[in-house]
Amino acid sequence: MSIVQEVEKAFLKKEIPSFNVGDTVRVFSKIIEGDKERLQAFEGTVIKKRGRGIGEVVTVRKMVQGIGVEKTFPLHSPRVEKIKVLKSGRPRRAKLYYLRKRIGSKALRVEEAGAEQSPTDAAGKLAASPAK
Repeated sequence: MSIVQEVEKAFLKKEIPSFNVGDTVRVFSKIIEGDKERLQAFEGTVIKKRGRGIGEVVTVRKMVQGIGVEKTFPLHSPRVEKIKVLKSGRPRRAKLYYLRKRIGSKALRVEEAGAEQSPTDAAGKLAASPAK
């Protein structure tokens, strides 16, 4: 282990939940206004995860009055208080940049993990049900 990794190890958070791209999360970050401090929640879909160790960041996207808002959070920052996973998604890509082009109710739609799929064959057509 290099010296840099040993120093970074002291700053890594241990309570970060396991989540992936496509999941719906609520990120609580500390906001400092003057001498007051409060928590602010940002709830949305994870569209990008990148980095390793202390430099790991996640980008979360949500819709506010029809306009897409994205925030990038460093996971091991002292400003990020906690992360709560609300829904697990099952995307087909590592980065969900295509959600930026969608509008309306389709804007943040990612197939949920554990959702039942209809049986299909390789051509995408409904497979014939087995005879009883």
